[in-house]
Amino acid sequence: MLDPKIIQKDFPIFESNPDLIYLDNAATALKPRAVIEAMNQYYFEYSTNVGRGLYPLAESATLAFEEARKTVARFIHAESKETIVFTSNATQGINLVALGIEHQLNNTHTIVVTELEHHSNYLPWKELARRTGAKLRSVHFTGAGMIDANHLASLIDEKTSVVAFSAVSNVFGVVNPVKELISTVREKNQKALILIDACQIAGHCSIDIEDWGADFVVFSGHKLFGPTGIGILAGKRQSFERLIPMNVGGGTVLDACSPETEYKSLPENLEGGTPNIAGAIGLAEAIRYVEAIGLKAIHEHEVALTHSTLQKLQAAFGNAINILGTEDTERRVGIISFTLDGLHPHDLAHLLGEENICVRAGEHCAAPLHRALQLPATTRLSLSIYTTGEDIDRLIEAMGQIRSIFEPQKRAF
Repeated sequence: MLDPKIIQKDFPIFESNPDLIYLDNAATALKPRAVIEAMNQYYFEYSTNVGRGLYPLAESATLAFEEARKTVARFIHAESKETIVFTSNATQGINLVALGIEHQLNNTHTIVVTELEHHSNYLPWKELARRTGAKLRSVHFTGAGMIDANHLASLIDEKTSVVAFSAVSNVFGVVNPVKELISTVREKNQKALILIDACQIAGHCSIDIEDWGADFVVFSGHKLFGPTGIGILAGKRQSFERLIPMNVGGGTVLDACSPETEYKSLPENLEGGTPNIAGAIGLAEAIRYVEAIGLKAIHEHEVALTHSTLQKLQAAFGNAINILGTEDTERRVGIISFTLDGLHPHDLAHLLGEENICVRAGEHCAAPLHRALQLPATTRLSLSIYTTGEDIDRLIEAMGQIRSIFEPQKRAF
C-alpha cells in the first residue's frame, strides 16, 4: 500500500510548511522535488530554444522536448507522439479545437455539452454556438453525479457537429463511462467530433485514448503534479486534419511567402511560437513520478481514503451534511463536494484556512452544475497521494469546532 507520509518527503512544500493539510488538488496538485529539479536543470544547463538551433546545446533542448512528447504519448496510449500537441493548458487545447472547426459550422448544426462541465469545456462551445448560430444542447446528469446516457442519446442527431464532456466532474468526482458514452454518440452520428476533458482523471486512473475512441482529449500538467502553464491536446490524426491552425507564427510554417501559406505538419502546425520548454520537461518528469508509484497504487489509495472520509463525514455530521455524487467509491476519484447546514462554504473554507487546512469553496468553475442543483456554492475536498487519514481527522475536528461557533446559542431565561 502507498504510504502518504513517505510520499510527503518527495514534496518540498511540506518541509517549509510541515503542518499543511492540502485538500485542493482538483484545482492544482503540489509539485514533487523531481519535477522542480528537472525544470531547474533545463534552466541551469541547456536553456536554449527548440527546433531551431543547430548547435549541440540547442539539440539537447530539442531532444528533451521531444522525449517529453513521447512520454506523454506513452502515458495516455496515443496513436503517436505526432498526435500530442503541447498547449499552455487544457483550456487552450479546447479553444484550439473550437476555433479550428468554426468554419465548418452554421445555424443548421448542434453542439452538445453537459451540465457538469467545467467552464473551460463549456464556454468555448457556448461561444462557438454564438458565433456560428449553431444550437447548444446540454445533457443532464444523474443523481449519482454521472452523465445521463439516455438524455445524451436523445440529443444526438445527424446535425450534431461536436460532443464535449468530462471523464470526471471536478465537483462530483465520479468517473463517467467514457468509452460507452462515446459508443452511444457514434451509434447516432459517426461524423460528430468528440472531445474529452481528462483533467480530473489523468494521474488518477489509467487512460487509453485509443481505446476510448475520442477525436480529441485534453488535460493539464498542473493537476498531474507537473508545472502550471503546460497542457496537452491529443487526438486522432484524421481529426487534427479537420482543424485550421489558429495559433500561427514562428515554428508553424514551411513557406510564409507563398500565396497560400504552407504550414508544417502535425504537431508543429498547432504550436506557434516558443513553447513552454521547461513545462514540457517538468510534465514528463511528473508522469515518470506517477508511473514509478503506479497508477494502480494511486487509485487504491484514493478509493480507500475516499471511502473512509465519506464515512467519517457522515458519522460526524449526520443529516446536516449533503454529499454530492455516488456512495460507490470504486467509481470515484478523490473529490468530495458537500454542503453543511447552517454554514456557508465560503465561511467554512476561510476558517479552515486559518488552521492551515486548504479546501475549495464556491461553484468551482462549474456554474451550470450548481444552478441545476440550485446550490449557490459547495465545499470541495480533493485528496491526493500525500493525504493521510490523520489529515482527514484534523479536518473533521476543525469543521466541528467551526460549526459550533455558527450554531445558534441557547438562551437561558
